[in-house]
Amino acid sequence: MKKGTTCIGWMAALTLLLFMGNLFIGSVDIPYGSVWQILTGSGEERASWQFIVLDSRLPQALTALFCGAALSVSGLMLQTVFRNPLAGPSILGIDSGASLGVALVMLFSGGSMLAGDIHFSGFLAVTLAAFVGALFVMGLLLFFSTLLRSDVMLLIVGVMIGYLTSSVISLLNFFATSEGVHSYLIWGMGSFGGVSMEQMPWFAALVVSGICVALLLVKPLNALLLGRYYAENLGVNVRCTRYLLLFTTGLLSAATTAFCGPVSFLGLAVPHIARLILGRADHRLLMPLTLLTGSAVALLCNSLCVLPGDRGIIPLAAVTPLLGAPVILYVLLKGKR
Repeated sequence: MKKGTTCIGWMAALTLLLFMGNLFIGSVDIPYGSVWQILTGSGEERASWQFIVLDSRLPQALTALFCGAALSVSGLMLQTVFRNPLAGPSILGIDSGASLGVALVMLFSGGSMLAGDIHFSGFLAVTLAAFVGALFVMGLLLFFSTLLRSDVMLLIVGVMIGYLTSSVISLLNFFATSEGVHSYLIWGMGSFGGVSMEQMPWFAALVVSGICVALLLVKPLNALLLGRYYAENLGVNVRCTRYLLLFTTGLLSAATTAFCGPVSFLGLAVPHIARLILGRADHRLLMPLTLLTGSAVALLCNSLCVLPGDRGIIPLAAVTPLLGAPVILYVLLKGKR
């Protein structure tokens, strides 16, 4: 227990350090003293610098913080329930559902959507479409979970839903205009810069509410580590726990994909990193450590994206596999040994 709390403390300090690094370091060179004065409101700095720090770097850092925590917690819960080290938010097809919603808006309806008498366009339409698409897939999974008792079969259903949505997206790309395909390609690269400070309260509320429910599932998850029947003997309602877990992971995945685009490997790799650090699978310690590790890794990825400086910003989808894929390979090779 002492080692676990020490690991959590060090990871919290690392997360704070990376968060501050995201504020002080960016593609535009701003003196550290000026950044501090802008953050504290103690000086009159250039308007352009204030815009960069308060309207670009700060929301990006907060988005990375929340997104990393949300996807990592989702991955941990799915890996525990399905007893599969390769289970993650993308495996269940929830990300694909969000991508399908965005594809329908960008490639089929020209970047807008109509809900009754209300017309949405631009970023709002894309975000809403991604959220609706993810929730639709989550609803399908909840429906199939009432019919299937096997977690493995439910996992296969999620994979098949992902294949179906990918097929529809490919057809939409084939018939779409070049401008629509380009816009969808840019969205598919992922970014932590899509959430403004005005939208941050909504994004944070969705993520925090999902994480709070995940923390309430710590005891059932610990029981499920020893098997379904053992958990039932301890009084855990496995079916209810599975419904709640699917809803929570769906909510977290929908929120992150809608606002940030598809972010690969975070939900898959970070729980394994946390297990390697902690050396045990007690969710009372593993859950908060995974949450902090996910935030730290996401902040690190966001920092790596701005390394080229004035030469541009690297797409997020090109950075996360560089950190996540080696972890998965190590886990697979270790399991084989």
